[in-house]
Amino acid sequence: MLIETLLLVLLPMAAGGAAYGLKKWAWPISTAAAVTELLLSLRLLGFQGAQLTLPGVCGLGLNFSVTGLQTWLCILAAFLWLISTLYAGDYLSHDHNPPRFYLFLLLTEGAILGVFLSADLFTTLVCFETMSFVSWPMVLHEENDEALSAGNSYLAYAVVGGMVSLMGLFLLWNLLGTLRYDELTAAAAAFTGSKDLLFLAGVLSLVTFAAKAAMFPLYTWLPTAHPVAPAPASALLSGIITKSGIFGIFGLTAKLFYGSFVWGRMILLLGIATAVVGGFQALCNTGLKKTIAYSSMSQIGFILVGIGTMCLLGEENRMAAWGSILYLTNHGLVKSILMLLAGVVVHHVGVQDYDTVQGFGRGKPALAFSFAFAALGLMGFPGWNGYISKTLIHEALVEYMEELELLNQSVGLYKAVEWLFLIAGGMTAAYMVKLFVLLFVQENQNPGIQRRYDALNGHYASPLWVAVLDGSALLAFVLGALPHFTQDRIATLAQDYFCEPGALQVHYFSLGNLKGALISLTIGVLLYRFFVWGVVVTNKGYRNPWPQSWDLEKRVYVPLLTKVLPFFGALCARLAASVFEWCVTLVNKLLFFRYDRYVHPEEDNYFARYKSDDPGVRGFRSQIAYALALFSAGFVCVVAYLLLRNFILK
Repeated sequence: MLIETLLLVLLPMAAGGAAYGLKKWAWPISTAAAVTELLLSLRLLGFQGAQLTLPGVCGLGLNFSVTGLQTWLCILAAFLWLISTLYAGDYLSHDHNPPRFYLFLLLTEGAILGVFLSADLFTTLVCFETMSFVSWPMVLHEENDEALSAGNSYLAYAVVGGMVSLMGLFLLWNLLGTLRYDELTAAAAAFTGSKDLLFLAGVLSLVTFAAKAAMFPLYTWLPTAHPVAPAPASALLSGIITKSGIFGIFGLTAKLFYGSFVWGRMILLLGIATAVVGGFQALCNTGLKKTIAYSSMSQIGFILVGIGTMCLLGEENRMAAWGSILYLTNHGLVKSILMLLAGVVVHHVGVQDYDTVQGFGRGKPALAFSFAFAALGLMGFPGWNGYISKTLIHEALVEYMEELELLNQSVGLYKAVEWLFLIAGGMTAAYMVKLFVLLFVQENQNPGIQRRYDALNGHYASPLWVAVLDGSALLAFVLGALPHFTQDRIATLAQDYFCEPGALQVHYFSLGNLKGALISLTIGVLLYRFFVWGVVVTNKGYRNPWPQSWDLEKRVYVPLLTKVLPFFGALCARLAASVFEWCVTLVNKLLFFRYDRYVHPEEDNYFARYKSDDPGVRGFRSQIAYALALFSAGFVCVVAYLLLRNFILK
């Protein structure tokens, strides 16, 4: 366990340094490191329950453990890193600084594996913030104004979120005396203090994880960072780096607030808001990678709904736990494929707006196959991987409503959440069909551009990359078509983090389970027909109906950080500085009550005052300056006498 854990975290970091130093060998070194990391992650299957502590690091030490969930997250991350690194060889072949990109790519891999292997919240936060800072240069890689702006936003979330969460961990440590995941449940149950204070500590600790997961309303970094980053980085940002935030939310929910109604409902409502807002923005948007970025936000919302439902169900949370685990897995796979496919388009076109990329995929069957299979998985189409996880979360929500009805409690709120869940699923279907039709069905309105795209047929990517892409897309179908042999085993491996070992028998393709998917797909057809073709598509091309001035970051967060908070900070500082002055004034008022508190000595009439008439010798002798001169002369004489007596006369 010691060797495997240290290698998983440190090997890619060392390989990153080697790739940067041996510039011509950067891609082979990175690929070899990615393959090695995948093999080491698979070895963790034989170390379940193992723990490792590095004492004296960062004061509290760094603690790592191996559970089923952590093992699977490491395997998933290593696999996605491998396919992204394989594609990076093509994508960065003519880039201005590939070695630098590979350096930070591998540093980020080591840090995120540290997050997934962490055994306590402190270790999670240390590795998490390290991951945020070393992934930041990948957002800035293009070095243009858009990349700089997106990098500033990404860094601001990392710094501010990390500081807020650190305050939460300090408070949590003070209240419970531990931050270890395997001790939090017992410590929280034995806690006799203020539950509100414990909840506050949890909310503060949640902030940085929620921001990285793009939870509403802390999502504004995502639609700016994904489009400007190189495609291999975008694939990882969307596919797995956001899942590091989900891991932190997993830990807080399953270990600290297990069965908490207030916490579970908060995560549930924030999750459905994330799903709906992200889905609507993806439906409206007219930028290729930005649409997929907003789609990632929406899909994260579905995972959060599963986490919230899991918390509400308490001991009966197995179905919600399975759904959350599998949704994370399925989304990570298909979203990485979609981002890499978008990278193929942007690599050849150079821009991302719909009117320019329109028709790029015509005559490219391998590209169409990959995109279609990934899109069907994301839509939750029966037979593909996303259908399984989406069905589990939906059925878990229905199960919770049935429990409430048995207790004669209102289910109105959760019924609304269910319908928003189905509508958000319909949005997913609508914007994925929109993208497929845009790229593979429609012709570009400019015939010259379309001829240039047609000339690329068979030359848009290397055979190796096409094989990797199609193989990964085919995996999305295999996972959905054979769920009991694939996804059930993944969920069984990872469920130890949330519930006791046990089986869950689900008839995935029963009429009742198919009903939810069919409702979402029907909503998607209606949205595509009446919203996309009635609002987004116009005679002049594609347009975004969402007002660009309604930008949460520019309208709220930037003014808050640059104007409102500095104003109140300066006001508080000025008030604090004035307290002493006010105290002095008050004391003077009390001491000189009914008296003139100013002294006017007679000498003031002459001291340091220029007079046009010469006061004469008598006038000078009456000044304070004269007294000071006499004092100085006397002091000099005394010192001279002492020196004479001690050093000469003696």
